[in-house]
Amino acid sequence: MDRVPVLKIGEILLVSIQIDLDDQTALQLQEDLSDRIVETGAHGVVIDISALEIVDSFIGRMLSTIAAVSRVLDAETVVVGMRPAVAITLVELGLSLRGVRTALNVDKALEILAEAKQVRGVGVLGFRGSDDVPV
Repeated sequence: MDRVPVLKIGEILLVSIQIDLDDQTALQLQEDLSDRIVETGAHGVVIDISALEIVDSFIGRMLSTIAAVSRVLDAETVVVGMRPAVAITLVELGLSLRGVRTALNVDKALEILAEAKQVRGVGVLGFRGSDDVPV
């Protein structure tokens, strides 16, 4: 079974889905990501789906579930890289991705997370001072 890597960048976890997700891999990702949020204390999750050509109803629900679980664990989730065809399919399936924030790219996602979570003067990338500049 393939696994989707979960990378830690400061207080953010980055997930770049580069394979077609079958149901088992999607469930494993959900579990791995939840574990990593707890292990790392991450306050944000960015999920890049730009490589996905198809998102079915199960994957759509999985993204919503990941966002809900992440929120309970004190982490915001932003999905990036959604192709227009995927967005159209999700709307046609009646999936609103409730609770899932979206952005066009990772830079925009980091901006959203920076606005959502300023932690005691530490930016979302974990540096003291302004958000992306180490001091």
